[in-house]
Amino acid sequence: MSSNDNEHESGAEPGTNAASLTASVLAEEAAREQAQADLVAEVILPNDLLPGVGDEPMSLREAVKAGGVKMVLFMFLLNLIDDIPRAGRVVAPDIQNTFGMSDTALTAVLSFGGVALVLGAVPMASIADRIKRVAIIPIASVFWAVSMFLSGLVINPFQLFITNAFTGAGQAYRIPVSNSLLTDSYPVQARSQIFAIEGLGRPLGQLLGPLIVGGTAAAVGGTEGWRWAFFVLAIPPLLVGLASLRLKEPERGKFDQEAVFGKQLETNQDELPINIAQAFARLTKVRAFYFLAVGVGVLGFALIAVPLQFNLLLESKYAFGPLKRGIVESLIWVITIPVLPLVGKLFDRKFREDPPAMMRMAGYFVIVSGVIYAVALPIKNIGTLVFMIALAQASISAAFVAAAPIIAAVSPFRIRGLAFAFLPVFIFLMGGFFGGLLVGSLSDSYGNRTAMWVVAPPAAIIGGLLIVYGARFIRRDISLAVEEMIEDRDELERMAENPDDIPVIQVRNLDFSYGQVQVLFGVEFEVNKGEVVALLGTNGAGKSTILNVIAGLGTPSRGVVRLHGRTFTYTSAEQRNGLGIHMLAGGKGVFLPMSIDDNLALAAYPYRGEPGEAERRIARSLDLFPELADRGDDIAGSLSGGQQQILALAMILLHDPEILIIDELSLGLAPVIVERLLEVIETLKAQGMTMIIVEQSLNVALAVADRAIFLEKGRVRFSGPAAELAERDDLARAVFLGDEGG
Repeated sequence: MSSNDNEHESGAEPGTNAASLTASVLAEEAAREQAQADLVAEVILPNDLLPGVGDEPMSLREAVKAGGVKMVLFMFLLNLIDDIPRAGRVVAPDIQNTFGMSDTALTAVLSFGGVALVLGAVPMASIADRIKRVAIIPIASVFWAVSMFLSGLVINPFQLFITNAFTGAGQAYRIPVSNSLLTDSYPVQARSQIFAIEGLGRPLGQLLGPLIVGGTAAAVGGTEGWRWAFFVLAIPPLLVGLASLRLKEPERGKFDQEAVFGKQLETNQDELPINIAQAFARLTKVRAFYFLAVGVGVLGFALIAVPLQFNLLLESKYAFGPLKRGIVESLIWVITIPVLPLVGKLFDRKFREDPPAMMRMAGYFVIVSGVIYAVALPIKNIGTLVFMIALAQASISAAFVAAAPIIAAVSPFRIRGLAFAFLPVFIFLMGGFFGGLLVGSLSDSYGNRTAMWVVAPPAAIIGGLLIVYGARFIRRDISLAVEEMIEDRDELERMAENPDDIPVIQVRNLDFSYGQVQVLFGVEFEVNKGEVVALLGTNGAGKSTILNVIAGLGTPSRGVVRLHGRTFTYTSAEQRNGLGIHMLAGGKGVFLPMSIDDNLALAAYPYRGEPGEAERRIARSLDLFPELADRGDDIAGSLSGGQQQILALAMILLHDPEILIIDELSLGLAPVIVERLLEVIETLKAQGMTMIIVEQSLNVALAVADRAIFLEKGRVRFSGPAAELAERDDLARAVFLGDEGG
């Protein structure tokens, strides 16, 4: 009897099943959302475990005493000289006249230094995470000085474009290296005050820079006096680079560890390299960081475009020469100087009391700047206009005092340096370069004032609103960063106590999301050497996602993955292959238009430099799969799905994997092929190979696995000997029938 017959016999209405299904779906979605909310609550730690939150106040004097005056003073000077060259926009009209450039072309040339700074900052941060950071400063500073000097010798816009790019590359180290060094040099309780002191270098640089640039150009005189300004600007980075040779490298994470654990911990010095793409993917899942970065990226449309366009306005509408433009540019930064120390204290206090309130306040400062721009830019009186823009700039600068402490608090400690480097990516690339092109185009069509007014106010207001919205996530993000640090400490202690009992693979506290949909929740398990582990569960349970995370094809939003006790959460898939982690993805492992021999030869390509090694490895794989040996000329696309799976496995095994990961071993394959694969798995198991296998069939899993892990709705429901899983009727039924109610 059909299900429809049953329905009508029981007197059910035609829409009953549909209504019931809808109710079930809604109930499941409500349960999923509640589960995610419960998990969020679980990882919000109490204040005594959040560094700097709820602590006793610390004065600037106490912080400097704890970390020494040399580092903060040097970083202040570095920030100062870093901003002096940006005053080159004072002579932008003179450069424009020399080369006959449009506003758009001039903006593109002068803005590309910021792009080069961004492109260099991220790899520079990656290097700084591996070597002594203070060693980078003198080398990069000399490069910066030389490229600045060469800018004064250019004879066409293209050469200026190149030297400006080199100058940006030379300055690229400053933001990630300075912020990282300051974070590790001074206590958490006074970070905002420390960054406020370092931040004073910017307004002072902007105050002195225009006077130096404009004054030099005016003193030399003529149509090309601007060249001598670049010669003068090459001197400070050279001097500071030489002075940096006396700096000492601080211990990484010292004060964060002391704030959480009361002492500095021993760290694992044998860390695996961090991949930039993996780190970026993880940071974008740190919600407070994401909204802060996007907010300042939108703000970047105003940050970069307004100063340049304002100088063009001063020349075109007010007929100011380079010296007068320099004076006006300097006056814009006067209000910022007394504001920064005050907001440093304010942000430290707010962070101690309530981190979300501190981040919201930073967003409010940005919003205020947008409102001021909207009111100020139509004003024609030059005195009032300069005063209002100075207020807007002070408000933006105040907000940036909070940026570095927020990033330091929410970013995972292993990728903190890269987190500092990614912020200018959003500012200069998202807002600065593309914003500069937009504003330059508007300026050519409608004038400087209109271009600024159309772009700057909405950019600042939208950017500020994004930062305010992101504040709701900061407490949880700090908790997750601390949780990772605590877990790392516990694991280091465990390894020290039992050095002979270190699993090959460890998965800890693993969360994973596809966009806004979370699919893994706190997954944990271990795989020992020579063990075969089967991941079982219903469709959509997250089995393949776990394999992708281990293989480097997915980045978790929380948690760590270790290989022999070494964290490789942020290591690339290629690097993991080199470490012996290889994955066979069902149905995707061969090149269909190529022959079997060519597929094997391509797999052995990395060994081409060793005489006879590629041939030896191919022969060994063919010994394991003799059914392939006599079919070398056959096209892979002509093979059955099962035969393609065998070829793909042969290609992987010639690499001698230490850990073999197989996704969907038996799915869609004929029984005879499954039996053949199981024979190979048994042979590899006897040889001591470690394997993780995703499998739908409980019978297949029981045939090969030492241990089974059952997942349901992204959570581990069972972990133990495979034979015990068969005795769990509820879970076994779920594997066979997809019965999630079990």
